[in-house]
Amino acid sequence: MATYELAVPALPVSDVSKACAFYRDRLGFAVGYQADHYAILDRDRIEVHLWPATDTDWQARATAEPIKSGAETFLAGTASCRIKTDDVDALHAACEGHGIVHPQGSLEDKPYGLREFTVRDPDGNNVTFYQRIV
Repeated sequence: MATYELAVPALPVSDVSKACAFYRDRLGFAVGYQADHYAILDRDRIEVHLWPATDTDWQARATAEPIKSGAETFLAGTASCRIKTDDVDALHAACEGHGIVHPQGSLEDKPYGLREFTVRDPDGNNVTFYQRIV
């Protein structure tokens, strides 16, 4: 049977360039690939992919016609991912310094054995950073 090795979040964004700048400048990711239609960023052993949710055609369709492109503008900001770290407190301090910690995602110990906090990217995608405490 195959072994799972890695999960890579692919987050829908309204502007790939703007999102790349956020992940690079605020979260310390390096941009490995960037184009209008896709971006791949990495930091340590983590990859984050960004794709444009920029299809506006759905707005002009008749209501009986299905939405079908999978890249409609309303998808930007509807995703989330969780990233495990080995020093959630230091990362939290850095994110606090940038003013990007989500108001409802402050650093706290959870009853399920994780210490975590959340940031929200420019589109509203939630990125939660966590560390096991149990």
